[in-house]
Amino acid sequence: MNRKFLLLVSICSLILLTSCWNRRELNQLGIVIGMGIDKADGKFLVTTQVVNPSEIAASIGSGGNTPVVVYQEEGTTIFEAIRRMTTESPRKLYFSHLRLLVFGEEFAKKGIGKSLDFLTRDPELRTDFYITIAKNSKAGDVLKVLTAIEKIPVQQLYDSLLTSEKQWAPTLPITLDQLNSDLIDEGMDVKLTGLMIKGPLQAGESLGKYQQSQAETYLQFDEVGVFKKDKLLGWLTTDESKGLNYALGNVKSTIVTIPCPEKGLASIKLIHTKTELKTKVSGGEPTGNIKITAAGKLGDVYCKTLDLSKPETINQLERKAEKKMKDNILKALHASQKKYKLDPFGFGEAARRVNPDYWHSVKNDWQQVFEKMPVNVEISVKIHDVGMIKNSPLNLMKD
Repeated sequence: MNRKFLLLVSICSLILLTSCWNRRELNQLGIVIGMGIDKADGKFLVTTQVVNPSEIAASIGSGGNTPVVVYQEEGTTIFEAIRRMTTESPRKLYFSHLRLLVFGEEFAKKGIGKSLDFLTRDPELRTDFYITIAKNSKAGDVLKVLTAIEKIPVQQLYDSLLTSEKQWAPTLPITLDQLNSDLIDEGMDVKLTGLMIKGPLQAGESLGKYQQSQAETYLQFDEVGVFKKDKLLGWLTTDESKGLNYALGNVKSTIVTIPCPEKGLASIKLIHTKTELKTKVSGGEPTGNIKITAAGKLGDVYCKTLDLSKPETINQLERKAEKKMKDNILKALHASQKKYKLDPFGFGEAARRVNPDYWHSVKNDWQQVFEKMPVNVEISVKIHDVGMIKNSPLNLMKD
């Protein structure tokens, strides 16, 4: 009898344990896909971009309203600012689908460290969203700009960041996990991609701009910001940002534009790159080494006297591509070592891996050591394809 009673109690307990005690219906949630953090009067100014489901659903069609709703509130903490949004939002904000976090430039200059506690601690937040800096503007203003191709602006920014990293190279898709790792790990300084508002902000907030073939206001990723600990120190130029990405091995595909031997320009599309970044310590002195091997194909040629049927011509183009890539890396190194005195390349981390004892002796003075450290750059480019034609039609044209 007792066994039957215990079995009945156990079954009832199992039924209770499997119930959805904390379930939330989808129509009760506001799906946040973008968040911006600024400072205002000593408080956190938090902006969220929330999906407007009635405008996104294809079966319902557009009612002429914006596809997203932007909420903005202040708070002494980020959590407080978010909870204050409930006074305006009819739904509880849900952050599990967050795609992009934007820090305002002024906020980033003062330090992003305090904001990372909430972002990392909250179990509702995943850590695979991308992080960027609103260059020359506030994060809240960036999230107010509507985009043309994608209905959801943040989704377009998310896709654009991935595409530009794969196809152009001066951008870095950094996640929260990577940011925390760079902040905590020794020998690697933080870097984040910049995001700029091009055009007047007011025009970018209106749906009316879609009636034009070219938007008056749009968003564009531009350059990489470098940090000293958690504070934004400055910006690398486009060439310097590209050089940094070459050295870090982040370049999957990009275009290298080079001068012709006599006059004009040619473009080489890199289709594969392999990078090795090392720090060698000899006699107590470190030396950096960057070795890159790349394969490419000829994209376009505006050289009237270039004969691509000759192997020596291909060799000339390969050497010029190597020089252009090396120049970009050297520019990034000069800006890091001399201008900002930072190590976004991670040579310190490389030194720590190969020689922990040496790293322990210099880690407190690594910036001064890195500033004077020589770096060898070795690049090899091979062109495997010149396209459907050997020589440009320009060669056949008479002067």
